Amino acid sequence: MSIRVLIVDDSAFMRKSLSVILEEAKDIEIVGIAKNGKEAVELTKSLNPDVVTLDIEMPIMDGLTALQIIMKESPTSVIMVSSLTTEGAEATLKALELGAVDFIPKENSFVSVNIRDIKEDLFNKIRSVANRTNIRRTLSRITSQTKPDITQSQIKSQSEHGSIVNLVKSKFEAVGLGISTGGPLSLQKVIPQLSPKLNIPIFIVQHMPPKFTNSLAQRLNSMSQVKVKEAENGEIVQGGTVYIAPGGFHMTFQKEGIGKVKIKISTEPSNTLHRPAVDNMLDSCVDVYGNKLLGVIMTGMGKDGYLGIEKLKKIGGFSIAQDEESCVVYGMPRAIVDGSLADIVAPLEKIPDLINKVIR
Repeated sequence: MSIRVLIVDDSAFMRKSLSVILEEAKDIEIVGIAKNGKEAVELTKSLNPDVVTLDIEMPIMDGLTALQIIMKESPTSVIMVSSLTTEGAEATLKALELGAVDFIPKENSFVSVNIRDIKEDLFNKIRSVANRTNIRRTLSRITSQTKPDITQSQIKSQSEHGSIVNLVKSKFEAVGLGISTGGPLSLQKVIPQLSPKLNIPIFIVQHMPPKFTNSLAQRLNSMSQVKVKEAENGEIVQGGTVYIAPGGFHMTFQKEGIGKVKIKISTEPSNTLHRPAVDNMLDSCVDVYGNKLLGVIMTGMGKDGYLGIEKLKKIGGFSIAQDEESCVVYGMPRAIVDGSLADIVAPLEKIPDLINKVIR
């Protein structure tokens, strides 16, 4: 059965370009095209598409306003089409906070070669969010302002209660966290819940382009009791700080004297599927912190992070994977779970509590 897509953009060029691209996929059907947010709201309600691609800046009704109405009246998987500017990044993060599941970045001065560069990314994102049968329930759950009451029974198996005990007894020196699709909103449910007593660093790779990661770090910092920043090349790691890898760059580490660790930001290796890549970050973290690293893999498509967690587990390390029910896309965590590499499989709402348990 085809994935039914509604395209929304005020640019005739973008509407045509997206249509031409999506028509190449045999499993995707364009069911409607809208020129502004008002039309988007009406067509989403009448056509009931599986996925909506939604521009942000439009006349009559902008994308953010339309998104709020869509999520309230007819919740749907929405992928934002966002400009690669600081303003575009901030608006995109707001859209993700309101319930959009992902975004496609575009240059302000788009030409045909640019639009075709996003083809495979667009296909993958549409397919990944359309295949979630419970996406509406998941979005409602993670956009809720209330914090659910999470009990021990929501950890996936009785055998993992022993793993929680081992987690508490372990003396971790750092946390390495990998996340992708659905990440910005999910991180807003985790980082602000971390204890101000946190005295170890947390390193995060969120798949995002430049400018977006800095806006994400600033937003999370304003909401949290711990310091959150975009990582900088050459800075010395401090406890109680959350470091987000900058978009377009890998984040790795090296020991710098006794008890000091320095962050390295680089475009190399340049042949990875993602930059930043979770595997590169975790691989380097394991080299520096050994089995004193706590690995965490959260929502996202693909399997980035699998090799890093595998390396961690081979030396007796500990890992947590987000459960399927609370993931926007159950790809990266599934790879960890299916590979029998997860010590604990936990819902999104439980992850900050688990991290807080390792504080010394």
